[in-house]
Amino acid sequence: MPTVGVIGGGQLARMMLPAAISMGLELKVFAEADGSPAHNAVTQVGDYNDLAQIKKFAESVDVITFDHEHVPIDLLEALVQQGVSVQPGPHCLRFAQNKLLMRMRLQELGLPMPAWKAVVNSEQVRAFISEHGPEVVVKTPIGGYDGKGVRMVSDAAEVEDWLADLDKYGGQLLCEQKVSFARELSQLVARNSAGDIVTWNTVQTVQAGGVCAEVIAPAPLPVNSKLADEIARTISEQLGVTGVMAVELFETKTGDLLVNELAMRPHNSGHFTIEGAVTSQFEQHLRAVLGLPLGDTSMRAKHAVMLNLLGVDESNNLVENFEAAMSYGPALKIHSYQKQPRKGRKMGHITALGDDYVQLLERCREAAAKLYDSKSA
Repeated sequence: MPTVGVIGGGQLARMMLPAAISMGLELKVFAEADGSPAHNAVTQVGDYNDLAQIKKFAESVDVITFDHEHVPIDLLEALVQQGVSVQPGPHCLRFAQNKLLMRMRLQELGLPMPAWKAVVNSEQVRAFISEHGPEVVVKTPIGGYDGKGVRMVSDAAEVEDWLADLDKYGGQLLCEQKVSFARELSQLVARNSAGDIVTWNTVQTVQAGGVCAEVIAPAPLPVNSKLADEIARTISEQLGVTGVMAVELFETKTGDLLVNELAMRPHNSGHFTIEGAVTSQFEQHLRAVLGLPLGDTSMRAKHAVMLNLLGVDESNNLVENFEAAMSYGPALKIHSYQKQPRKGRKMGHITALGDDYVQLLERCREAAAKLYDSKSA
């Protein structure tokens, strides 16, 4: 029975566990702290920046994969040199860890993107604003996620603190054109070590405060799903990604698609696949990193919607009113990540399947309101 090691004890590792059990696999998790969402599979707690600790973990598994993309590339390269199977490998993870490297590589591949430029001083920021403003996006190339490390600016002074601390962000900042998009989309793709590739339906995502709030699968028409599919397949193949990858896209008002971000792991926009697809992104990821045949990605219903449950305060764990929320129908599924409550934190999600995505979203929102309401019975 193969053993898969996951670095990171978050909700993505947690949701890999049921898939591993059903496949007859053993899953071991290297967590950053006790009490992580994936606590049922944690076999080691430590610092993923420490090569000795990660090497010890690697000795107990057949392949290493990830709950997040923050493990230093030089550490992963050291593991690979020692014969450890790391999937996806450091050769492609570097593009998920560094947004500037990602932009450079995708430009080489001729893929559609917003206008962008690497900058190191205020003059360069002002020049980019002058050309693409009045407002532009400035990102820290490394370390950002869920809206962190991203600012909408109209003056270079708004990123002076970042410019004064460039070494922390890889020596440069990334300026991008602020896209006037009609909506945001996500395309999930999976590739195994044999080079086989499959994709799921293109989905529409709704962001709130830089965090994914809702997902509609498939994305309501019209959408150029063929182009989204081609973009994701090209990136996965050309970068040599193994496992699941999410390509976040902007759809412009003219219907064009622009690549926004990449995530080389299961992704928030793919949680709907647990109930909504024949093969979930979590099972698919395990199949892919082990070099197994990839599963069917067909939808189980006409539509699936997913709503993120975000923390409201320091006390509501969003499970006290679970029974009341369940009353919104058997096709509605509530997932708790068993996290300590904190405002804005991803605490869980709700998925619903059916024919009318508008009604499904309403049902999910009503159920979420019950979970958020501390006075509900």
